[in-house]
Amino acid sequence: MKNNILTTRFVIKLSLSFLAILLLAGIGYTITSIYLSNKYFYETTQRLHANLAKDLIEEKFKNNRPFTDSGEVNKALFGDIMHDMMAVNRAIEVYLLDMDGNVQYSVVLDHDAPETQQKKVNLEPIQKFIEENGSTYTLGDNPKDLTQQTIFSAAKFNSEGQEGYVYIVLAGEDFLATRNDLFSSYFIRLGLGGSLLTLVFATLIGVLAIWYLTRSLRKIIYAAKRFQQGDLQYRIENAEQTDLANVATTYNNMADTILSDIEKLKSVEQLRRELIANISHDLRTPLAIIQGYIETLHMKDSELSQEERNEYLQRVTNSSERLSKLVSQLFEYSKLEANQIEPEKEPFLISELANDIHRNYMILAEQKNIDLKLSMKENIPLVFADISLVERAIQNLMDNALKFTPEGGEVTIKIEVEKQNVEVIIQDSGPGIKKENQSLIFERYRQTKTGSQKEGAGLGLAIVRKIMEIHDSRVKVFSEPKKGTAFSFSLPVYSMG
Repeated sequence: MKNNILTTRFVIKLSLSFLAILLLAGIGYTITSIYLSNKYFYETTQRLHANLAKDLIEEKFKNNRPFTDSGEVNKALFGDIMHDMMAVNRAIEVYLLDMDGNVQYSVVLDHDAPETQQKKVNLEPIQKFIEENGSTYTLGDNPKDLTQQTIFSAAKFNSEGQEGYVYIVLAGEDFLATRNDLFSSYFIRLGLGGSLLTLVFATLIGVLAIWYLTRSLRKIIYAAKRFQQGDLQYRIENAEQTDLANVATTYNNMADTILSDIEKLKSVEQLRRELIANISHDLRTPLAIIQGYIETLHMKDSELSQEERNEYLQRVTNSSERLSKLVSQLFEYSKLEANQIEPEKEPFLISELANDIHRNYMILAEQKNIDLKLSMKENIPLVFADISLVERAIQNLMDNALKFTPEGGEVTIKIEVEKQNVEVIIQDSGPGIKKENQSLIFERYRQTKTGSQKEGAGLGLAIVRKIMEIHDSRVKVFSEPKKGTAFSFSLPVYSMG
């Protein structure tokens, strides 16, 4: 319901925006149409009457003088001219200009216009008009209002030594007055008619356009609803080809990520259950042993020999140590996984650390009849790492190797130099690890079956991997069934620079 409201609101906003654009477009269309219509009318009128002044001079001034002997304007001639002009266009106004552009005389529809006789018209448009024979659209001064421009026809005359210009305004005062009276109603009719017609057709097109443009949005909303209802596999088909390709592909990627995270959470939940089961088993076993032997000591204390008593106490001690080791591993791994341990890197001799570990594990190896070897060349360079964490990683690998190497087997600690790194290798002659299990052995809480053994909560190798990760390195495994296993990791050589 909420999604429908949001969709409807979006469509309404889109429709209102579209309507506002149409109204503005209609107003702009109307104004532009009127402007262009006026310009078209003026340009057509001027082009049609371009030679009017020239024809007037050739016809009227040929046998008649524009000026009398006393130098005054021949009003009778201009009266005749006005009569002829009225037959052509009642909006025409005729002006006689001198060579400086001063108005010498004017003839309009009903009367002379002496008020214009002292005005001066700009000659530049007139000269341009004459030079181009009226072939281009040119506006000149309106003698009645020099602030306005109007269309005209002009020609130069020379009669008995007197020169000047005949300047004919083609859209005179009467035309402008009539046009202004009609303009408002015409503007309203054109505006309303054009806008209404545009609005009707645009509404139809707009509805179709909105329906078409929101098609991709409806697909995304539908996909979101399906996902919300539990259909986690539903995706938008051909997302890259939709109008909202970025949004659609982002939704699909988001859905894939969410589904992947859900699967990861399920996996983590499964691992958590396995952890609880494994830890419960690992904790229960030493606790049961401790509890059983202590109860035996209490119940049969007087019946036990000193040798049996010492044996029971030793088994209690061993189980306590195993329990303590398991708790320590859990605590250590939890801190590593929570990034609560920051490596304190320093330069140290990995060869000395390898010698110490070899010496410490020698007794345990002898007890299991395992041949423990150390293989490395002289002058091994310094490495740069956290010595305590590296030692912990090697110890975990050694514990793992000695645990799964049978009596009479062999475990080797190798230190090799590779360019800018020193590689540490722990190799054993145990039963090996199946290829399909090699990717699982470093997972937290994962138990894997090695040979006939299935031991521990799988934290030892997981701790090694986390230690290597915070050293920007990784632990590798090389193993084949019945051919032993080798674990290795690399540490950077310390550089003084």
